[in-house]
Amino acid sequence: MTAFDPPRSVVRRLVEDALAEDLGILGDITSLACVDEGLLGEAVFVARADGVLAGTALATEAFRQLDDQVDVQWYLHDGDSLASGAHLGRIAGPLRVILTGERTALNFLCHCSGVASTTHRYVMAAHGKVRVLDTRKTLPGLRAVQRAAVRAGGGFNHRDSLSDAVLIKDNHLAVNSLAKSVERARSCWPGRLVEVECDSLDQVIEARDAAVDRVLLDNMTPEQVREAVARLEGVVEVEVSGGVTLETMSAYAESGADFVSVGALTHSVPVFDIGLDMM
Repeated sequence: MTAFDPPRSVVRRLVEDALAEDLGILGDITSLACVDEGLLGEAVFVARADGVLAGTALATEAFRQLDDQVDVQWYLHDGDSLASGAHLGRIAGPLRVILTGERTALNFLCHCSGVASTTHRYVMAAHGKVRVLDTRKTLPGLRAVQRAAVRAGGGFNHRDSLSDAVLIKDNHLAVNSLAKSVERARSCWPGRLVEVECDSLDQVIEARDAAVDRVLLDNMTPEQVREAVARLEGVVEVEVSGGVTLETMSAYAESGADFVSVGALTHSVPVFDIGLDMM
């Protein structure tokens, strides 16, 4: 297991559910009809574009759950760069199993590699000036998988769940003042990071005076972020979020912020094209 792998229990559960969904009641009736039992085969995973690989643990598990004697070998690993046409790995074993598990394996592999490849593009656009973070805008049930793919692409993870850190947003502030909300958070959860979402420079100063650990600058321009950073004088960490694109990442990275969080890394990423070609 590597730092790019989701927890083993998650991998097993997701693959089990995905296979059950794809097999239906009777299984792969096409392969059962067209491929003789016991016939062996071999295939290779092939990248159809340039990008970053992720999701190999899930792809391997898809075949292993169908037949634990299937041999899956990877030439490249999660986090490795991909070139179009590159062979990523091979699979050998009963041909029925290879054909039955193909789509489930590729669905996970292509989605995770899409997340990793998109993350890598944002990281490159940041030029090492800031850490690129994911958000909680993940597909239900796939958070651990998507977060692992973000790490494979060179990004970092925000809070894993609502239990990990305090993030006071505008809807929380509709109930209590910023200062009161921070005070209550410190009292309830000592030792937890306390972050406040700010949509104005006045609110940034209010958050600083409340001694928060981090401010989240929501939908501010790079110029506004630069001004907020100057006013905070290095005493509070600064995170930028809201509408950041590949085209604007460089400007935000130069603003002096510490982090830029991007929901698009997980909620609307295109799949990466990987094929499984018979040998």
